[in-house]
Amino acid sequence: MSLTEKEMKWDKLDNTALLFPVIANESMSSVYRISVTLTEDIIEEKLQEALSRVLPKFDVFHVRLRRGLFWYYFETNNRPAPKVREENTYPCLYIPVYQNNNYLFRVTYYRKRINLEVFHVLTDGMGGITFLRELVYEYLRLTHDELMEKLGDELCSDTSLNKEDSYVKNYTGKKYKKKYKTERAVRLTGEFLPPKALSVTHGYLNIPILKAKAKEYGVSINTFLTGIFAYSIYKEHLHSQPYKKPISICVPVNLRPFYGSITTKNFFGMTAAVLRADKENYTVEEVIARIDESLKEQITKENMDSLISYNVSNQKNLMLRMVPLFVKNLAMKWVYRSSALANTSTVTNVGSLQIREDYRPYIDKMHVVLSMTKGQNMKCSISSYEDTLVYTISSKLKDQSIQKCFFRTLSELGVPVTIETNGEAYEVL
Repeated sequence: MSLTEKEMKWDKLDNTALLFPVIANESMSSVYRISVTLTEDIIEEKLQEALSRVLPKFDVFHVRLRRGLFWYYFETNNRPAPKVREENTYPCLYIPVYQNNNYLFRVTYYRKRINLEVFHVLTDGMGGITFLRELVYEYLRLTHDELMEKLGDELCSDTSLNKEDSYVKNYTGKKYKKKYKTERAVRLTGEFLPPKALSVTHGYLNIPILKAKAKEYGVSINTFLTGIFAYSIYKEHLHSQPYKKPISICVPVNLRPFYGSITTKNFFGMTAAVLRADKENYTVEEVIARIDESLKEQITKENMDSLISYNVSNQKNLMLRMVPLFVKNLAMKWVYRSSALANTSTVTNVGSLQIREDYRPYIDKMHVVLSMTKGQNMKCSISSYEDTLVYTISSKLKDQSIQKCFFRTLSELGVPVTIETNGEAYEVL
């Protein structure tokens, strides 16, 4: 059960969240964006009111970050909700912990779009979607009296406020040899955009058509798209030639279904879709098959158990717990640098935005944008609403050849694509 604001004085960071305050900075923000586009222009005052009403109900968001002797921790934030602003900067910029009324998220809008940007220390994409969905519902009730009269002013009955650390809860103490891989992967490099700039390309795909095409290859939609992305890197960055380093795409996995969790905190595990470019001219079919094999080996309950065991055992180690925070930070930065360079890019699927029927006429689409991390200058996200899937590629690089190859390959395979970009690219797609 969620604690009330009066009872909640402080709270631990979940196991994954412990890393983010250590590595986050102006150039590597650890911030992601989830957006919902409505069918009507946003009224700033109403969105601010909606945020002020919803925020106190979500303990996970109603906090500020504090530095202790041994660990970072959360403390209830009794300041007013952060100021809602019209968007006028690039997405996913760093959120300084001592600005923004000390909150670790921001809400902006642009025309019909509401943006929620979250410092990953708070929660993952599933937790972000839960909060944004209730914010959108509240906004729509405030701008449409008939919705308020019909539905009232409470959270949906199926909205979780659970704030357990599901990593610790599902830690069994069983010993595994699992540890993060450190083999260096292919790195996407080239001419960079100006500092803080981010090119964002959305590709809109029809889910029934996409599902049928993935079925032809005997794989899931997620594997199909990840395979084509790996193929695009192989073709455009490696020029279809062998290379000693692997293409390794980080694929976060939502762990809630594996363990029956409903937490609104972080609860995901990392897997890697690996393609070893050991010959010339792989076909897209061959790449998809290799990516499928790589993921199937990792997305198992046993492997997820080992991930949790490795991470939580370090957190529970008594000697490590007594090490001062500044020493822990140095160690975590070193471990992070070693493991971060083991991935070429990331593809994360936050799933489908589930909307109550009463609100559907007012909602058009959903997007997710990821910030960059060490060694990864291009990342991808997958989100969907009703029959439309949006594949978003965000990048710090001016060159757009990988993006062009990805969407062109989809089109050649019989999956129509509609493209939208923020115009920061070196060349128009």
